[in-house]
Amino acid sequence: MSELRWDPLKLHWVIIATERGRRPRDFQSEPEPLPVTSCPFCYGNEDKTPPEIFAIRPSGMPNTPNWKVRVIPNKYPALRIEGELENRGHGPYDVMNGIGAHEVIIETPDHDKSMADLAPAELTDVLVTWRTRLLDLRRDFRFRYMILFKNHGARAGASLAHSHSQLIAVPMLPPVATTELKVCRTHYANKERCLFCDLITFELEQGVRVVREFSNFVTLAPYAASFPFELRLYPKRHSHDFALMNDAQLAELAVALKDMLMRVKLVLKDAPYNFILHTCPPMHKRPGKPAMWTSLEYDYHWHIELVPRLTSIAGFEWGTGFFINPTSPEDAALFLREAEV
Repeated sequence: MSELRWDPLKLHWVIIATERGRRPRDFQSEPEPLPVTSCPFCYGNEDKTPPEIFAIRPSGMPNTPNWKVRVIPNKYPALRIEGELENRGHGPYDVMNGIGAHEVIIETPDHDKSMADLAPAELTDVLVTWRTRLLDLRRDFRFRYMILFKNHGARAGASLAHSHSQLIAVPMLPPVATTELKVCRTHYANKERCLFCDLITFELEQGVRVVREFSNFVTLAPYAASFPFELRLYPKRHSHDFALMNDAQLAELAVALKDMLMRVKLVLKDAPYNFILHTCPPMHKRPGKPAMWTSLEYDYHWHIELVPRLTSIAGFEWGTGFFINPTSPEDAALFLREAEV
């Protein structure tokens, strides 16, 4: 029999349709090829992109080859960094200028490598780059939240095949972040415990949704997964801010991240996916809100969410806010856990 499961973090219901019982092979299909063009992210094409913001390179001048990871402004940004917000009313509506930041992190100079193919040392460079850019953008008081994400594959929204992630800073808290932050703060106010820590402790005790456990990290299939083979990667010890991770911690995270990506690649035959880093917002004090972030250090827990794009959102999902998942998280965890990485 199918089950309705409640996600206490996202505050929505999920239908786990166990009768459908879809296995990994039921989702496998040929990857949709992206258009073959001269790639602006490859070595030697640095002049085809906007000037770099940051790079990890052993030697050489900016905007030249010999880099390991490179960060550039998005050539077609959703938001621009220049200007003032000018928050204002427009009749019953609210409007402000499209102020923010939109950056592209080119994760490797090798056009044919996916993120899963990168060695742990290469992934560590990527993680260091994420940390560096988050810390830098937080210095801008206009930005209230940073979302770091990756679209892998055409179906997941990638327009270029060359492995890259994106970082967008926005001038308000998005609804998803607002919900998570409120839920975590309420849980802490009532119980003086982190909701994420409670979830992680329970899942480690249960074991059935654990994909892989490391000394300081764990990959889980969430109890109320909205999508087949959805995964979350958590630090086991409480930590509210990814950007506070030191180099040794990032090196261990790189191993756990590679393990998760390789399992998805092997089991789902390199299926498209979306990948999101959820971390705490900048803790800028706001006029009239002196207590806004007083418990954030204790109540929030950063994490990585990976959602393979195996099913589509249709009328039922749009109309109800419910999701239908044809593969139980327990089965998904088992398939991924048994993969030989």
